[in-house]
Amino acid sequence: MKKHQQSMLQGPIFPSIVAYTVPIILTSLLQLLFNAADLVVVGRFCGSQSVAAVGATSSITNLVVNLFIGLSVGAGVSMAHAIGSRDEKAMHRTVHTALPMAVISGVILTIVGISLAETFLTWMDTPPEVLPLSTLYMQVYFAGMTFNMVYNFSAALLRAAGDTKSPLIFLTIAGVINVVLNVIFVTLFQMNVAGVALATTISQGVSAVLVVIALMRRTDASRLYLKKLRFYKRQLLQIVAKGLPAGIQSSLFSISNVVIQSSINTFGDVFLSGSSAASNIEGFVYACMNAFMQTALNFTGQNAGAGQYARIKKIAGICMVSVTVVGITLGALVYVFSPYLLAIYITDSPQSIVYGVERLAFLVLPYFLLGLHEVASGTLRGLGASVSPMVVSVLGVCGFRILWVETVFQIPQFHTPDWLFVSYPISWVLTFVTELILLVFVYRKFAAKCRKTEVAGIGME
Repeated sequence: MKKHQQSMLQGPIFPSIVAYTVPIILTSLLQLLFNAADLVVVGRFCGSQSVAAVGATSSITNLVVNLFIGLSVGAGVSMAHAIGSRDEKAMHRTVHTALPMAVISGVILTIVGISLAETFLTWMDTPPEVLPLSTLYMQVYFAGMTFNMVYNFSAALLRAAGDTKSPLIFLTIAGVINVVLNVIFVTLFQMNVAGVALATTISQGVSAVLVVIALMRRTDASRLYLKKLRFYKRQLLQIVAKGLPAGIQSSLFSISNVVIQSSINTFGDVFLSGSSAASNIEGFVYACMNAFMQTALNFTGQNAGAGQYARIKKIAGICMVSVTVVGITLGALVYVFSPYLLAIYITDSPQSIVYGVERLAFLVLPYFLLGLHEVASGTLRGLGASVSPMVVSVLGVCGFRILWVETVFQIPQFHTPDWLFVSYPISWVLTFVTELILLVFVYRKFAAKCRKTEVAGIGME
């Protein structure tokens, strides 16, 4: 077993899942510290209006970026299947196809983000008093999107190969750089939101360089050679086929958040400030939920490639129980300490903190439901089902929330933040139940195929 690499195909499952998932959780938390550091620094030194300006960009940024992040999921699934089936040629070609895709994706996002930032934010009814700052933050942030894509694609490849510790180390280094530069740019150079966006861009550049070097230093078939970068047709189609539905799902998921964000914006900048800070805190809980999704996806992917169907069933069960326990525990802790956590971000508006606590009451306490949805979705993708999870999420999450906002929320007595936020947990329940039924069907079909292959005595390809 190579350094930092976790076995997914053999040995006790629960200890392996814990050892694999914890670094992902820590890595995701460090990624969130990029944006958290932005909010904390501007909140401390620039005021709640700057917090609102940064927070107003999150939904539209996720909408645009997540489509391409989904392709990195496709790269990870393709790599996991290649490793599980011991196809070294496919491993090599997947790595060398994924990196050019990352660069092209980053360039496209930079052009779109910089040129259309103000237009997007205007469509979302961003308050006029924060629109200029929001536009500036978004444009500077998107200038470094190539670094963001290269890191995410490369990290997905490393995780698929069982290495979750290297991305953690790299994000630790980048996170420290980000915090230091935040303070320097805002306090010394008085750059306000542009300073924290620039700090994030630079730190992402550092993490991107480090993760590429890690791929270049591997000793197996997933080693990266810069001179061999090119598009391999089969791997390109596989990555797109597996990743595009995930990207569409994430983007459409974000559309519902954009619709809700637009509704939040109508309550004014004080409410927006509190909601933005609360949303950032929620992100830390979500990172833990999403880590189990990545674990379920990669463990299932490798074992699917190896045809180990009995092990996949155990992986799904352990991940679902684990994400439930972690979700309930973290949700309760965050809600209990929510006033103190929000005070880290907001120092000049007690009412904004009250609004933030209100949002957290509806979202973090039932967050384990989102975790169950994430694990079910990751397991389905690991089994090779890519379109069906997208359809379920589009209907169960996006469709339901948009329908809620356009119907229930429009009734005068229900036109309140509480009735807006309650749509989240309801959509999670609907989506998870549907995905669980789908997962049972897909798993049984996959297991039957494996048994038939075993009887034929030809092995799994």
